[in-house]
Amino acid sequence: MKSDTADQHWNDQWKSIEEDSKWLTPEKDVQEWAAGLAQGARILDLGAGVGRHALWLASQGFDMIALDAAPDGLAEIEKAGGVETVLARMDALPFKDHAFDHVLSWNVIYHGDEDILLRTIAEIRRVLKPGGSFMGTMLSKRRLPHEQAKYAGREISRNAWVFDAPGTDKMHPHYFCAAADLLALFSGFECLKLDDREHEKPGSFHWHLTMERL
Repeated sequence: MKSDTADQHWNDQWKSIEEDSKWLTPEKDVQEWAAGLAQGARILDLGAGVGRHALWLASQGFDMIALDAAPDGLAEIEKAGGVETVLARMDALPFKDHAFDHVLSWNVIYHGDEDILLRTIAEIRRVLKPGGSFMGTMLSKRRLPHEQAKYAGREISRNAWVFDAPGTDKMHPHYFCAAADLLALFSGFECLKLDDREHEKPGSFHWHLTMERL
């Protein structure tokens, strides 16, 4: 079973994105993170979707690259203009070492099993300059019982689950972790911030993390 297939679901979503979709509005956390970055910094938006963060960050004067495995999302970014787009997978980034000052990946890198996740984190570290930051989210293990209460599911490998949830991305692998797991995954990074909290739905626990590349 291929373990990083969620882009298939999201590509279909991006084909019919609504004008008032939440996926077009940048997250407050990202805006606050960006306020502390040097003007003109080069940033990779890994898993950019339709560009809600890449386009906003570009408007703030940052040098942006938007990467995604879903071509229809990148097509929406290209319509808006002003941001270079790259079609690629998150665990095989087509960039030179130390190419970016910062990397952002919001609600993306947990789509896969632990092997995919470890390769992705290694790629993030490779393309970051020493001292550069990574801001992202991961699924908290506190969320898992809430998903299990809604859908039948199975653990396909350590911490990676798929659910019988037609029409959602939960039919594709998702990785759920505790804090100790997360810190072990991010070897080669210093943890600057780690916060486990719900998103808009009850039980939708996500880790919000900011890491510094050592």
